[in-house]
Amino acid sequence: MLNAPTTSPTPTPTPTAPGGLPLIGHGLRLVRDPLPFITSLRAHGRVVRIRIGPTPAYVVTDPALTRQVLVTDAADFPKGGRYYDALRVFLGDGVATVTDGDTHLRNRRLMQPMFSKAHIAERGNAMIDQVRTTVGAWPAAEPRDMFAGMNEITLATFLVAVFGADLPAGLEGEFTVLMPEIMKGTIRQVILPPWITRLPLPANRAHAERVARLRTLIDRAIDHHADVTAPGSAAAAGVSGAEGCPHAARARSRQQTGLFETLLGAEGRLGRRQLQDEAITLLAGAIETTGTTLAWALYEIAGNPAVERRLREELASVCGDRPLRYDDLDRLPYARRVLRETIRKYGPSWMVTRTAARDTVLGGHLIPEGADVVWSPYLHQHDASYFPDPDTFDPDRWEADRAAAARGAFLAFGDGRRKCIGENLAWAELHIILATVLQVWPRLQLTSRPPRPQAVITVKPDALAMEFHPAPND
Repeated sequence: MLNAPTTSPTPTPTPTAPGGLPLIGHGLRLVRDPLPFITSLRAHGRVVRIRIGPTPAYVVTDPALTRQVLVTDAADFPKGGRYYDALRVFLGDGVATVTDGDTHLRNRRLMQPMFSKAHIAERGNAMIDQVRTTVGAWPAAEPRDMFAGMNEITLATFLVAVFGADLPAGLEGEFTVLMPEIMKGTIRQVILPPWITRLPLPANRAHAERVARLRTLIDRAIDHHADVTAPGSAAAAGVSGAEGCPHAARARSRQQTGLFETLLGAEGRLGRRQLQDEAITLLAGAIETTGTTLAWALYEIAGNPAVERRLREELASVCGDRPLRYDDLDRLPYARRVLRETIRKYGPSWMVTRTAARDTVLGGHLIPEGADVVWSPYLHQHDASYFPDPDTFDPDRWEADRAAAARGAFLAFGDGRRKCIGENLAWAELHIILATVLQVWPRLQLTSRPPRPQAVITVKPDALAMEFHPAPND
């Protein structure tokens, strides 16, 4: 007897989130209370339909289904959607935003050597020197805006790592001013209806002007880097004679030139516009996510004396009275758990999109071709079934015996073939900056009210001021 033919089960209707309004859909909720709204969707199902303006989008609330989107069925859900459309306005077609296919694969392979642990280690001590100089210049007992301050120091460290230690004066300051405003304009383009973002409004014009200025600054940095590393340049000649030792010369040359030298060698294959796109992509990822994480980490440390004590004890046991060295980082496991827990609790990203390449069934629900598919690291990393008591800051949840069950929902760096290419550099910066701040300043103190999370591109503190104090006998 022949078996009866099997048929695919009929997809289940996708639940729609309550609270949508005519014309703007759930856009008002996404503007006014994005984090409570995005986390509330878990109660409605594993896949939930929302509307951004008149356009439907499908929010994946189950981390297992998100991994299916990012890894197992990645070909059905290429990078795209409103989030990446808005990012492309200023990132262009950098490796983080270019659509899947041969171009992405080629560019990622060209950039990958920049982010090997060995390559980053060659710049590690130059990064530490930069951080120590900057942090040591902070006036004692003076309230500092920590979100702005951490973005500034992250930017300075990034520029040393990527472009070398001798960029023209003024570039760093302009980058620091431009990037937060560009990020605000970008998230505005994500959550507002497209017809609004296309109007000749002052906010739209200002965003376009800032993006154009950013490209000019990046061009100046690329040209300067190319001049410094060119054979016969004064800097190259000075390095070649360093201490009369070829090994010392090579080491100093690597620290002076920065990681971007790898891409300059590929300019013929990438082209100038592509170099701009990749540099801007690295800049955006390095500043906003890393700086935000560090600001939240210092806030949590200031409010958790036991955490601060363990961090300082670990640092003292590894370094003693000497300054941090790059090869110390692997011997600071508690610092890494503190940083990982900060990333878990505060995002850093709260809304990311993919596009359905074809009609696809996900978790029993039909996702139509061309629809935006939304996933949220913030939502997944506050899922109590993976992270008990998710609003509590608990670095020990990342101890080996507890962490295994939670890793499936930790998606801060993405997953699959589009996982963040700069993850190694991000961890290096986070470790270096946190450890150096604690080494230089024996006491830190919150001087503002507790900050509230604010969703822009990252989940940033709305207001966070701190003071730093020397040891009592200094």
